[in-house]
Amino acid sequence: MTTIDVAVIGAGFAGVGAAIRLRQKGVHDFTIFERGTEIGGTWRDNTYPGAACDIPSRLYSYSFAPNPEWSHTYSGSREILGYIDSMATEFRLHERIRFGHTVTGLEFDEAAGHWTITFQDQEPVRARSVVLASGPLANASFPAIRGIEDYQGHKIHSARWDHDYDFTGKKVAVVGTGASAVQIIPQLVEQAASVKVFQRTPGWVLPRVNRRTNPLLKQLYRQVPATESLARQVWFYGHESVALGVVWNTPLTRVVELVGKAQLRRQVKDPWLRRQLTPEFRAGCKRLLMTDDYYPALQRENCKLITWPIAKLSEQGIRTAEGIEHQVDCIVFATGFDVSKAGTPIPIVGRDGRVLAQEWSKGAYAYKSIAVSGYPNLYFTFGPNSGPGHNSALVYMEAQLDYLSGAIKTILDQDLRLLDVWQDKQDRYNAAIQRRLTATTWNSGCHSWYLTEDGFNATMYPGFATQYVNQLRTLQLADYEAVPADARPRIAAVS
Repeated sequence: MTTIDVAVIGAGFAGVGAAIRLRQKGVHDFTIFERGTEIGGTWRDNTYPGAACDIPSRLYSYSFAPNPEWSHTYSGSREILGYIDSMATEFRLHERIRFGHTVTGLEFDEAAGHWTITFQDQEPVRARSVVLASGPLANASFPAIRGIEDYQGHKIHSARWDHDYDFTGKKVAVVGTGASAVQIIPQLVEQAASVKVFQRTPGWVLPRVNRRTNPLLKQLYRQVPATESLARQVWFYGHESVALGVVWNTPLTRVVELVGKAQLRRQVKDPWLRRQLTPEFRAGCKRLLMTDDYYPALQRENCKLITWPIAKLSEQGIRTAEGIEHQVDCIVFATGFDVSKAGTPIPIVGRDGRVLAQEWSKGAYAYKSIAVSGYPNLYFTFGPNSGPGHNSALVYMEAQLDYLSGAIKTILDQDLRLLDVWQDKQDRYNAAIQRRLTATTWNSGCHSWYLTEDGFNATMYPGFATQYVNQLRTLQLADYEAVPADARPRIAAVS
């Protein structure tokens, strides 16, 4: 069985970024294992019409891999995918990626100090450290709606788009009004004969001004890289200030809501439709929607908003709670991802046979979102409680990559068999996180994908991006049990 220093699981933004940071720290014995046939992660998979990022491109990129060629303020999925591929090319990562490797399990061997990684239809591999960079938005499935197997028309999930299906002249239903839906619907109304949008709860919609980047500005960024870094900092602190209005319920939250209501009044003239589109929860409690196209699309002659709850699917379409059956040729499910807020996406067995899925059964947790006690030398990207509500996810992720690459470098330089965060350090950290979350808008009463069914928030970080980044600047070895490779392995207690 092959043994390597580092296994990186996933070749999306996180996996590619982790490999770059490892290489920059002098760690060269690593392999990226990717279940697909191309790199890109969620940006490879999400190719629905209108797919784009709602964070400015200067900020939705790594500071260690700047891109002066962004075409617009906000980039589409194809351009983002190109950026990920360009990073892999620049840092010579393609030769380190093993495609078609679907991970089926991880198990730690404490005596040897390595993880055994098993794959579907591939030989297992051993690694001293593992970076689980598969991301929270990697898996998607149709929702558990009664009668979904009875429907005889065409079904499409937004994360698994069917580009062969012709919407021309078709009657289409869109289930969901979240971040993906508000990008898809304006595209569908241009093609389909009719579009019915099934809304459970309306969201706060804010304007998104997407300007083409001036060629002279691109030239400036190329010739004077410091100017692009400055632009990134301006965007960062601009978004950082938004936390005061969306992370906590403050007077600035009213300002955010006034902007949303002004957008609604400006774009929607019908009072009844405005009422249907007005949220009843505080701005920030659910993900803010950034779009200038959604409200106009809903008012097209061939588009209709349905707010009655879905009772079931029938053979011909969707039956709502008041008894009306909406017959459609195709249903588009823009219902999000299977985010693992409890349990784990793959079996992970740690020290003494501990099973992480069991420990996370009531909600995921980790030390600084990255490491879990009892599972040494294993590092998560975008792990529990690292979600931003106001800033770029890549700012958080970049801090994680710096931290975990430093930890892996420490394991190799000091020839450690294991580096395992102390349980009490982890417990104190997470108790503080959950205590701080009680004061945030996310825990203020609305139902969102941030929370488990029991209301446990395993997703979001209750603070500024600056705070999150600062806590990861230094690896404190005192927070970890560091066991040298030549130390005698402990004997597990017999119960």
